[in-house]
Amino acid sequence: MVILGLASRTHPDILPVFISTYAGDTLWTLMIFLIIGFIFPQKSSFKVGAIALLFSFFIELSQFYHAPWIDEIREYPLGGLILGYRFVWSDLLCYSVGAAIGVLCESIYYSLLKK
Repeated sequence: MVILGLASRTHPDILPVFISTYAGDTLWTLMIFLIIGFIFPQKSSFKVGAIALLFSFFIELSQFYHAPWIDEIREYPLGGLILGYRFVWSDLLCYSVGAAIGVLCESIYYSLLKK
């Protein structure tokens, strides 16, 4: 998943514009969903999705904050990937889609296990 997200950022010329524009942010929240689900396996898919979405929204909203110390972290590639550089409204929609994909896929998976 990380590789797909990074590829959407580093090779946008080989992907359709829609995918290269929105896939990274969608996959970011899906990755957060998976990490939180791994750390808290007892939580419901809905709760994990809500936590992942709130976390992603918090990171996006933190991009309004531009103190020298946090902008210095953003100058490093990993810091910039994690914290982002600037607030973009469409990212909130991408995060919502990423969390929804996580909840939907996990719900389908567990419903198939019950059969």
